[in-house]
Amino acid sequence: MNTIQALRGVQFTVAVTTVAEIGDLARFTNPRQLTAYLGLAPSEHSSGEKRRQGGITKTGNTHARRAIIEGAWAYRYPTKVSRQIKERQENIPKHIQNIAWKAQLRLCKRFRRLTARGKNPNVAVTAVARELASFMWAIAQEVKPAA
Repeated sequence: MNTIQALRGVQFTVAVTTVAEIGDLARFTNPRQLTAYLGLAPSEHSSGEKRRQGGITKTGNTHARRAIIEGAWAYRYPTKVSRQIKERQENIPKHIQNIAWKAQLRLCKRFRRLTARGKNPNVAVTAVARELASFMWAIAQEVKPAA
């Protein structure tokens, strides 16, 4: 749980809620399974050659989804490693810190791009939350115990 707190927007409350509601994030074989479990995957209305995607499915765990979306709002601000993030990352391995920095760069840029294209900020945050959950999964894969 401490390692996912290396991510921006994932402080104690978001981390505890996510781990309590989902359990071990590493149990999912890929991040798409996790986002589907959270209800952050886009719905699809396809037939034949037409492929149309809609809003998120909202199936799955409501509490964890809400916590991750709240954490994703932190990515509307410019990238930086604040004093609080530095303190949370003190005892975290360097490769986990690198994943957190990569996530911050990517997600802040994604939010800016989506809102610049005219997307509603709520829609942009939901897209960022989907990727944030994927980065949480990646960190869980790095720290899972060897079987």
